[in-house]
Amino acid sequence: MTLNTKQRRAIRNIFGETLAKLGETNKDIVVLDADLACSTQTQIFGKKFPERFFDTGIAEQDMIATAAGLASQGKIPFAASFAMFATGRTYDQIRNSVAYPKFNVKIIGTHGGVTVGEDGASHQALEDIALMRSIPNMMVVVPSDCKECEEIIKFAAEYKGPMYIRLARTNLIDIFPEDYTFNPYQAKVLKEGKDFTVISNGETLAETLMAADILKEKGIDIEVISMPVIKPIDKNTIINSAKKTGFVVTIENHSVINGLGSAVCEVLSEELPTRVHRIGINDQFGQSGKWSELLDFYGLTAEKIALKIEELKK
Repeated sequence: MTLNTKQRRAIRNIFGETLAKLGETNKDIVVLDADLACSTQTQIFGKKFPERFFDTGIAEQDMIATAAGLASQGKIPFAASFAMFATGRTYDQIRNSVAYPKFNVKIIGTHGGVTVGEDGASHQALEDIALMRSIPNMMVVVPSDCKECEEIIKFAAEYKGPMYIRLARTNLIDIFPEDYTFNPYQAKVLKEGKDFTVISNGETLAETLMAADILKEKGIDIEVISMPVIKPIDKNTIINSAKKTGFVVTIENHSVINGLGSAVCEVLSEELPTRVHRIGINDQFGQSGKWSELLDFYGLTAEKIALKIEELKK
């Protein structure tokens, strides 16, 4: 798969634009934000439908509780904030007011991972997926490009139940074609290979695909799987690929604890014991810096991924 690395698009803009378009035909959609509408791009919906947009201020717990109340009356709330605040600051409200009664609330966490960059460790959510996937009734999704984000938001508006959708701050490389369709129960094998199964999502999926090209020149053939849905996870695709390669590598812009890598390990430990190496943030906080430099520092660039897989091959 050849990627146009020179062209990147803002996934947050696509989120805001898709939400506003859906609002034209679905009058039950309401949007909530916590004083970050410019950053999350919910302002696009807010300007178009001010009567259905609620800025709760810097009070994320109130935002989630209000969203739960609106859902109880038949509305479809999309509640957005930085991933750090949308999940960490609001865990109690999400668990008890949204997930426990299975209310139809969509929680959007933007600015996930170390690629938040200069905002530093306090704003870099590295535990948000871990928190959300541990809650019963919660679907957890991480789109990898703008087209996938568009299709996931459309799906979320129709899906009945709580969802957590994590978006990147950075502009993303296009991966999927215009006719891409999102299947919440089926991962996609983007490149077939025989030496390693490599599973990723979010902005590290493009890095993984570029790493595949680097490794191909060195005689290493990896299978690349796009896994946007971490919960419920597609067990069959993981197992079938692991049977073929015998070695699985996971790559994520998140802590290696209880994220994508842990979810894959849980599947394989029960169904097909297989060697797994997790690439992500190794039980530490992030730090301030340019997003590209932080990706490199934490080993999440194409070059660093390829180097690590080459070492594992030895």
